[in-house]
Amino acid sequence: MPPDIRVKICGLTRPQHVAVAARSGAAYVGFVFFPKSPRHVDPEAARALALDVPVGVAKVALTVNADDATLDQILDRVPLDMLQLHGSEPPERVAALRDRYGLPVMKAVGVATEADLPALADYGRVADQLLVDAKPPEGAVLPGGNGLAFDWRLIAGRRWPVPWMLAGGLTPENVAEAIHLTGARQVDVSSGVESAPGQKDPALIEAFARAALA
Repeated sequence: MPPDIRVKICGLTRPQHVAVAARSGAAYVGFVFFPKSPRHVDPEAARALALDVPVGVAKVALTVNADDATLDQILDRVPLDMLQLHGSEPPERVAALRDRYGLPVMKAVGVATEADLPALADYGRVADQLLVDAKPPEGAVLPGGNGLAFDWRLIAGRRWPVPWMLAGGLTPENVAEAIHLTGARQVDVSSGVESAPGQKDPALIEAFARAALA
C-alpha cells in the first residue's frame, strides 16, 4: 500500500482523543460545529482542543450551512487551518467563503449513485479539497457521521481537479480495502472509531490509523 496516505479523525471532543489521533499519525483532526450532532463542540471548547493539536496536524472545522455570523464567531475564537462544508452550500458559497476567510475549503459531497458524481466536478472547480462521503438516508438528521458506506466501485479510478478524501462507513476493518478499491490517498473517519455516538475509542483510533497507514 502506498506510504502517502493521510488520515483525518473527525468529531473529536476530548483532549485525550486529540492526543491519540496525533500520536497515531493523523494528518487532520476535525471539530464539529453542528448542534444536532453528538460530536458538537462550542467555540470555547474547540479552542482549548485546537491549542493542544501538535504543529503539523491540520485543524478542520466541520460546519453545516453555517451563516457568516456563526463562522465569524468560530474563527474569531478557534485557531483553524481548514473549513469543511458539510451542508447544501452551493459552489458560489464555497468560493465566497474561501475569499472571506482566506482558508482552504473542503466541500463534502454525498454519493449514493452515479447520478451524484457530476457534483464532485462542479465543486472541484471552487473548493480546495473534496470529501467524497456516503449520501445520508432520506430524512436523516445528520449530513454525515451516520456510519454508512457507498459502493466504492462508483469512484474507482476517478480523479477530480483537487485532492479528495474518502469518507462514509470507514472502520479499522475495511479502510485498507477502501483505499485499495478507490485509490484514495486520504481517508476520514468519525463514527467508525466510536464505542457509542460521539464517544471516541482510543484503541479504535489507533487501529484505524494503523490499518490505513500500513
